[in-house]
Order: sequence, then C-alpha cells, then structure tokens
Amino acid sequence: MTARGPGGASRPMGILLLVMPAIAVGQYRGIALAGTIAFIAAILAHRQAFGRLPWPLVRHESRTTLLALLPLAWCLLTAAWAEEPGRAATTALSAAGFVLLGSATARALAEEPPARIERMLRLLFWGLALGILLAFLDQVTGNALRAAVRGLREAPATLFFGLKPAGSLIAVLLPLAATLRQVPWQARAALVAGGMITLLLLPATSAKIAAVLGLLALLAARMLGPWLARGIGAALAAGFVAAPLVFGAVLPRLPSLETIPPSAAHRILIWDFALGRIAEHPVVGWGGEASRSVPGGRDVFDAATLTRFGLTSPASRAWFARPEAQRLPLHTHNAMIQVWLELGGVGAVLVALLMLGLSWAAAASGPAGTGVLASAATVGMLSYGVWQEWWIGLLLVVIAVFSAMNRLPARPR
Repeated sequence: MTARGPGGASRPMGILLLVMPAIAVGQYRGIALAGTIAFIAAILAHRQAFGRLPWPLVRHESRTTLLALLPLAWCLLTAAWAEEPGRAATTALSAAGFVLLGSATARALAEEPPARIERMLRLLFWGLALGILLAFLDQVTGNALRAAVRGLREAPATLFFGLKPAGSLIAVLLPLAATLRQVPWQARAALVAGGMITLLLLPATSAKIAAVLGLLALLAARMLGPWLARGIGAALAAGFVAAPLVFGAVLPRLPSLETIPPSAAHRILIWDFALGRIAEHPVVGWGGEASRSVPGGRDVFDAATLTRFGLTSPASRAWFARPEAQRLPLHTHNAMIQVWLELGGVGAVLVALLMLGLSWAAAASGPAGTGVLASAATVGMLSYGVWQEWWIGLLLVVIAVFSAMNRLPARPR
C-alpha cells in the first residue's frame, strides 16, 4: 500500500533527529520525552498516511523486538524478590512500552517512500552537526550555554560533567552520519573531524574511546563485511554469560590503580564490590533496579580494599573517603555486571541472546551498523546504567533509522 498524503512517520522522526543532539547538550534527560512524543507522532502519521497502524511483532524483523522483551519480562518477574519491587516492575513495564513504541516506529519508517527517508537522513546529519557545534561552544565558554538554559548566571563546577551524554550521542551517531550518501563526502568528512575534535575537549572518556572504536569498526567492516558485526555480537554475548568469571579473574591481577585517574579506579572498585554481591545470588540476581539499594552499596570503601588495589597514597585515601565515592552509586558503570547483579545468570543469558540478535541486525545494515554497534557497546560497558531512559531512547531511535535505511535502494560506491 502506498502513502495517501504528504505526511508520514519520517516527518516527526526527522524533526526528532534534527533536535535530539541539541537536546543532549541542553538537557539530555529530555531525549526520553522527545523520543516518546516522536514515536507516537510517527505511528499516528503512518496511520493517517497508510490507513493502518504499524503493529510491532508482525514482521520477520520482530525477532529482535522479542529478544529485547524477554529480559524485560524477566526483570518484571524479579520484582517478586527485588529490594524495591515497585521500582523493578515500573522499570520493566516502562522499558517494554518504550521498546514496543520504537519497534512500531521502525516498521512505520520501513514503509516510507525513499524520498522521505532521504530527507529524514539529511535532517539527522544537520542535527548532529548542530549538536556538535553546541557542545563545542558550551565547552569552550565554560558551560555558559547550558547554564543559560537552566537560568543560571554562572555555571557551577558540577555542570561540566553534564556534557558526557552529549559526547556519547556524538560517538554513537558519528559512524552512521559518516556513511550518509545523501550528503556530500566533504561535509561528512568535516562532520567526523569536528565531532572528534569536540569529543577530545569533552569530559567523556568513554565517548572518546567509543568514537574511535566505532569509526575503526566502520572501516574494518568495509573489508570484512557482515562477519565483523556478528563477531562483535558473539563477543558481547560471551561476555555477558561469562562476566563474573572474567572480571573475577582479571581484577585481582591488576597492577596498582594509583597510576590511573581516580574516577577510573572507582569504577574498578565498584565492579569488585558488585562481584561479591553477585556471588550471593548468582542465578536470579537481586532483582531489577537493585543496584540502587543493594546492601552496603552506599558505604565507602574500607582501607583493606583500597590497599588491595594499591590505592595507598594520601591523595587516593582522601578521594575515596568522600561520601560520593560510594561502593555502588546507582549503577555499576558496566552493563554486563549490572545485568548479573540485578537479573542473575538467567538475565545474562537472555541479554546474550539479545546481543546476538542486535549484531545480526547490525550486520544487515552494512558498515554503518557495525560501527554504531561497536560504539554503543563501548559506551554501555563503561558508562550508563542499563535502565536509563534517555540511553534506551537513543538506541531505539538509531535502530528505527537503520530500519528505514535498509529499505533504500543500493547506490554504487
């Protein structure tokens, strides 16, 4: 069935792609709300244009959606023994709803005419360019832009770290934007250069690493084809299944952490603490969202733990004596460990299956899909909690965009 009017799902999604990077700079939590509004608008626009709703779970692509819903269903079940049952259930249900909206939007975009998709992808490019520019300007002006958004005359020192999510968004979208044939190659090269320069200035170390790995994976996929994405997926799946064994074997053998930044050392100590809690409930976990309330998580590290990791200098002892240097502040800063801690081995196996499904989908999206997979996986292993809505929203938007791109006719290289 062909579209019956000038509108369609690509219009609200194009608007989202144009403004989302700017939202990430101004207030990254707004991505979840903006994404929800855009998904609903896209679904309704598809209904108006095609005369029917784009129901999820009715096409062969729905296997990835089903694989995403399985760990969420398990998370809902873990509410029966979670430290905070209401939070576990609410998180599982809201994330499942978000996934279903994103899946329906992906199906709607897959049925859009090529001309509309081309227009939407150009908006993605210019939206990312705007976001990179705003992030650069905010950084070099001492966060004056984001202070103004918040009605502050001066930017507090803590505002500096609020640009990390914007850096992560740039890192995830750069491999995608670099392949958009709707834009001249000179503009794409300038965007990649500008994005990398901006990331070097931002405080997000994980985003820097993710951007480099994502672009390298993009280039490697041009030579190795879809097998690279599938290999990354297999490595991620194996990592999720074997995480406690791998981390448990590696962490005790690390050299002194005195030589790395305290924030990086803090993450390693968080992982060590989480491994101890995982061992107490290795099969079913502590329950969804338990990272927020697992026993002992709000305490600071004792002297014996700091000594065990070589953190013996007065500067290190002072840094880890701060109240904010908790043993588990909100989440583990590693998706594999968080899944094991909250959902246990059962959840880890389900997420491993999801990684395989996502890698096959990424492989079908060509080198860009491989680059985005590598970048997003890197960020997920080093930064945010798995339940953060803005992060889930960003990933769902990217998946929906690839669903549309995959329907475009191939162009000669």
